[in-house]
Amino acid sequence: MAEEEQDQTHTIIAKEEQDQSGISHLEEGNPINTEEANDKKEKSKKIKRKKRLLEEANDVAKRGVCYLSRVPPRMDPLKVRQLLSEYGDIERVYLKPEGPSFQENRRKKGGFRGQIFTEGWVEFTKRSVAKRVANLLNGEKIGGKRRSMFFYDIWNIKYLSKFKWDDLTGEIAYKSAVREQKLALEISAAKRERDFYLSKVDKSRALISIQERINKISFTCIPNWTSSS
Repeated sequence: MAEEEQDQTHTIIAKEEQDQSGISHLEEGNPINTEEANDKKEKSKKIKRKKRLLEEANDVAKRGVCYLSRVPPRMDPLKVRQLLSEYGDIERVYLKPEGPSFQENRRKKGGFRGQIFTEGWVEFTKRSVAKRVANLLNGEKIGGKRRSMFFYDIWNIKYLSKFKWDDLTGEIAYKSAVREQKLALEISAAKRERDFYLSKVDKSRALISIQERINKISFTCIPNWTSSS
């Protein structure tokens, strides 16, 4: 008898567990609950994305930019980063290359055949570092190893207050657009000049052809005045 009651108890418990498991599965498979879970996940992703963007914006706001009014000959962005990173962490470096005409003239005269940069911008991760670097290095010798070609050259560096890297990229994009527009105008003018020249050539050829036909007609219409003997 006791064994039968025990078996019945086990059966009831197993049934309850099965029913509970079924309810749990139904809740998991409920479309409404699934949609709510997806909404929560999406909201969580948006919050994390917004938080990350705010952190990036704060990082950008803390950065500082220095301006190089002169870049020593043969110094490239890699060398600038190498020299200035000793004073603080650097995010980005941009050096403006000289114009193609200057480079071509220098090469014709037998000068340095590589790329020369005229000015540059360096973005430090912290404004305080950028200010300190500009105050410390401006007007000072670049130094380094005595055998270095830059040893006796001078830093020309200035901290740009309230200047952001986006200001630089915007200016570069604007100048690029102006340059492309100017190039397009020059190409358009060259095409118009070419078309004008070709039209003149075609007109000249047409006039020559007409004149040749007139001469031919005139020649055939001249009477033969030779008399018979």
